Amino acid sequence: MTTTFVRSGTATGQLPGAWNLGLHRGALEIRLFFRRRDQAVFTFAFPIVFLFLFASIFSDDVTGAGITASQLYVPAMMAAGIMTTSFQSLGTSIAIERDEKVLRRLRGTPMSPAAYFLGKIWLVLVTGVLEAAVMLVVGTTLYDVDLPSSAGKWFDFAWIFVLGLTACALLGIAISSVPSSGKSATSVVVLPFLVLQFISGVYISVATIPGWMLDIGALFPLKWMCQGLRGVFLPESAQVLEQAGSWEFGRVALVLGAWCVGGLLLCLLTFRWKSERDR
Repeated sequence: MTTTFVRSGTATGQLPGAWNLGLHRGALEIRLFFRRRDQAVFTFAFPIVFLFLFASIFSDDVTGAGITASQLYVPAMMAAGIMTTSFQSLGTSIAIERDEKVLRRLRGTPMSPAAYFLGKIWLVLVTGVLEAAVMLVVGTTLYDVDLPSSAGKWFDFAWIFVLGLTACALLGIAISSVPSSGKSATSVVVLPFLVLQFISGVYISVATIPGWMLDIGALFPLKWMCQGLRGVFLPESAQVLEQAGSWEFGRVALVLGAWCVGGLLLCLLTFRWKSERDR
């Protein structure tokens, strides 16, 4: 018996392309994400709750920067939120799907690997945009963070968001092969993410972090996402808080772009459809 696929309202004997399958897979991923209400609430609430906590504890003016400490936390928490919806979300969910043999079953269907990853990309894009939108609303209404007033600043925000989201998503796919089981996925993924937040200027100002820790943090995307978003949403006077005394947009683009390429290579080298015990 031959299976017939319907495409654009016409019966054909061919499988839908990877792009169309990826769109359908993405829609399914998004529905499943929001059906898991605890996961959805945690993903969106995590950076907002921490923003409230740190902004409440540290609310004084930052000397010489022309901003308050709470304003300093808004772009940093936005960067952490982007990484939560990409790196952490994909790193844990793919590891769980592999452990529960979902990936092995999908591998046996006509859906190509490209369509599967396109579905994940759509999920990350939608949740990342929603996370950023929520943080913008919170930052502008509660902490007097000014929205960019020029097209150039919005352009900077767009490419930092896209490159950062892409790099973190690819790293999430790559790290999903590290956990030995779905049960250990959260611990394996959250630990490096938590460490990076402390040494990348999310919770602590870069001016108070030891230089050697900043150098380690500079090897990863989160530090540059934080720095780039501070350059978008904070006044020029706040540049004095940066390690180099400037926003370094060129270096931000270079590092994030390099991680997009490096993350893709890591995915190709490390991703596996089966868990170790299924081999």
